[in-house]
Amino acid sequence: MSLKVSFIGLGVMGYPMAGHLARAGHDVMVYNRTAAKSERWQGEYGGATAATPAAAADSADFVFCCVGNDDDLRSVTTGPEGAFGHMQPESVFVDHTTTSAEVARELYEVAREGGFAFVDAPVSGGQAGAENGQLTVMIGGDEAAIERAAPLIHCYARMQARLGDSGAGQLTKMVNQICIAGVVQGLAEALCFAERAGLDPQAVVDVIAKGAAQSWQMDNRAPTMIAGKFDFGFAVDWMRKDLGYVLGEARRNGAHLPLTALVDQFYSEVQALGGSRWDTSSLIVPLRKLRRS
Repeated sequence: MSLKVSFIGLGVMGYPMAGHLARAGHDVMVYNRTAAKSERWQGEYGGATAATPAAAADSADFVFCCVGNDDDLRSVTTGPEGAFGHMQPESVFVDHTTTSAEVARELYEVAREGGFAFVDAPVSGGQAGAENGQLTVMIGGDEAAIERAAPLIHCYARMQARLGDSGAGQLTKMVNQICIAGVVQGLAEALCFAERAGLDPQAVVDVIAKGAAQSWQMDNRAPTMIAGKFDFGFAVDWMRKDLGYVLGEARRNGAHLPLTALVDQFYSEVQALGGSRWDTSSLIVPLRKLRRS
């Protein structure tokens, strides 16, 4: 059944995600802060464009969102031209932004008081996962709203699961980022060790990737790390934003995250080297710089 759907935020993730909804036959309206990107999306997928988040939400059954951070999310939801003032009764707002759990719970309550649902649903899988419709979606919120949204999320996800009440999706994404940070740092150190030991790092990876050391990062990022190419994935600036949420939540819940805090500092070194927009595998760069010195 075709539904009236809006999508707010057409970045590297939102653009293809909205496209999958349109290709599935839904009536999609898009909003992006830069209007030219909305117009380009419309030229590629059809549908309609909105001048404001409020206009995008007006009469929509579902509103999807993928923006930058807590402040961006508040701006497009409860800001002067925000979507929340125009959400329809019983409609569902699905937020794919990676944010703090705190803002997810805050907006859940605002939505509940307004007579509609808010679901926090951060994603993992990167730009390639969004383009190929192979994302993993971690969801928090009311079961009924999530069940209603599930067929739409399925348009671009290979895995989706409710992890608990409001905020649980964001907390699960934090777990995901903790795991990624540790694995990438370990891989960076391993490759630098192999190089320093006089080994062929790619030959080493070809062997150990068949054993217990194998990981998605090794399969997909080791060759590009070896080649010194860092334009294939999630930017360092965004990872530091996410780790900031992780460490802030850890201070609140008492979790001890020494490795995550350390890797966050290593990412600050990458930023200092001009790598703010490099992907997360660029953790190898400071290590190589130390080796040369």
